[in-house]
This record gives sequence, C-alpha cells and structure tokens, in this order.
Amino acid sequence: MIKTNCTLQKTVLMFALACAPLSGAQAAGQGLRCIIEPDRVAEVGSPVIGVIESISVERGDYVQEGQLLARLRAGVERAFVSAAEVRAQAEADVRAARVNYEYLHQKQVRAEDLVERNFISKQALDQLRAEARVAEQKLAQTREQRSIAKQELDLARAQLGQRSIRAPFAGIIAERYVTVGERIDEKPMFRVAKINPLRVEVIVPAAHFGTIRVGMIARLTPDLPSAASVDAKIVLVDKLVDAASNTFRVRGELPNPKSAVPSGLRCKADLMEPADRIKPAPAATPGSERPAEKLKAGLKMDTGIVIREAK
Repeated sequence: MIKTNCTLQKTVLMFALACAPLSGAQAAGQGLRCIIEPDRVAEVGSPVIGVIESISVERGDYVQEGQLLARLRAGVERAFVSAAEVRAQAEADVRAARVNYEYLHQKQVRAEDLVERNFISKQALDQLRAEARVAEQKLAQTREQRSIAKQELDLARAQLGQRSIRAPFAGIIAERYVTVGERIDEKPMFRVAKINPLRVEVIVPAAHFGTIRVGMIARLTPDLPSAASVDAKIVLVDKLVDAASNTFRVRGELPNPKSAVPSGLRCKADLMEPADRIKPAPAATPGSERPAEKLKAGLKMDTGIVIREAK
C-alpha cells in the first residue's frame, strides 16, 4: 500500500488556490478563496509489531479520545501480567523474614541481660547480635524484592497496554487500512480526523497584509450546492508573505458540533469585523439636520403637510 503524503497534497492544493486569478471583488477583500479542513489528522499505528486480533471500529465511525480501535494478539503479555501479579502479591517471604528477625532480636535482648549477670559470655552475645543483623538485612531484602515485583507488574501491564490501539483524540475514522489477522509493523492502521472544530485556511492577497487581525469573522460560502453560509473566527494570521504567489494565509476556526459542514470543501470567505466591534452611528442632535430635513420639518410644522420620500 502506498502511503499518501498529506503534507504534499496540502501544499499543492494551497498553491493552486493561491495562484488562481483574483477578481476585483476579491482584490478588495471580498470572496477570498479558502479551504475547509479537519482541525487535526493523525495516522494511528501500533508501537509494537504484532498480529491484529480484533477491530472495534469502521470507516465513518465517531470515536472519543482513548476509545479502543483495535487489539493485537497478546497471549504472552497476559501470561507475564498474571505471573507478575502473583509475585507482587506474595507476602509469605516477607512474613517469614519478619518473624525470624523478631525472634533473633528478642533473643539478643535476653542475651544482653544474661551477660550483665555473667551467665553467658560476651562472645555468645556478639554472635546473637550478628545473627539479628543478618535477619534484619534479610527482611529488608525481601521487602525490596516485593517492590521490584510491583515494578515488574507495572512493566508487564504497560507492555500489555501497547497491544491495544486507542484513539488519540475525539473525531471520526477517516480510513481503515488493516483487517483482522494482518501482521502490523510500521504502517498506519487508521486515519483519525478531528472535525469539531474545523480549520479554515484563507488565501489573502499581500495588498491586505496588516489589515486583518485575530478575532475578525470570516463568513464562509462552501463550494457545495444549496450550502448555507457559516461564520468562522480568525485565530491566526501569518506573519510572512509567500513570494511566489504574493499572498499570505489566514486561519479560521469553525465550530461544527453536529458535523453539518463536511471537511475537504473549497469555499469563499468574506472577512468582516464582529458585531461587538461595529460602532453604532451617532444619534442626531437638535440642529444637526441637513438643510432638506430642516425644510421638511418646517413644512410639516407650518402647514401640516407630511413630505414622503419616493421609494
């Protein structure tokens, strides 16, 4: 299977949009060419080599972040996890070492009392002290071994987890490349696309560089019959101009909670200020009317005749 280079396709498409001739309205900032794309696209594969045991999704399915997409055969890894759990939960060695240490420690205490009464020699006491220290080290060793067993259990579970292929983010399965029983090495298994929100790339002539800023609204008309216009918010303005096409790119963010707008469409964009930035026209003050308006008002007051504008 030939793996498609998405970056190259995107570059060619954007270059084609940029090099297309611009009309007078587009040169004035209206009807700019754009393309609607997924916010993110990931080629999902397996971190380990294996054989596919099951597949849980199909092309077109919606998935959540962390959702299981496929599982590889993992009989050996499951056996390692079971063995590691037994070792991590085993307490017999620790209990035995603790009992032996407590016994020798009590024996040492009694021997120290007997030495003060001259019932046993100091050499016998030194021997008991040495045996108690050895028992103490044995107890510490068994505890360390149990800690290592728990770490081995975590490692075994991590290796087993690598056999489960999960979605890196919420989105849609754009493509499924594999089937059950197929051997996986380095090739991708799924293509996952995030389509809420969508990303809009607008091509703007260099003459408008510096006039577009983050927060503006791009009213989009998708290149699709009977498609309604939608508004995207500008979130990124390139700081560089492409010398070959004499254009720069502007990125918009288009909310798409119900997946009403498909990705991959070409579109046209009209850039405008948001409604909260548009200042209302100042209210008229007494004496500020134009001469014609003053005349109409005077006629109405003096004669009662109402002047109507021609429609």
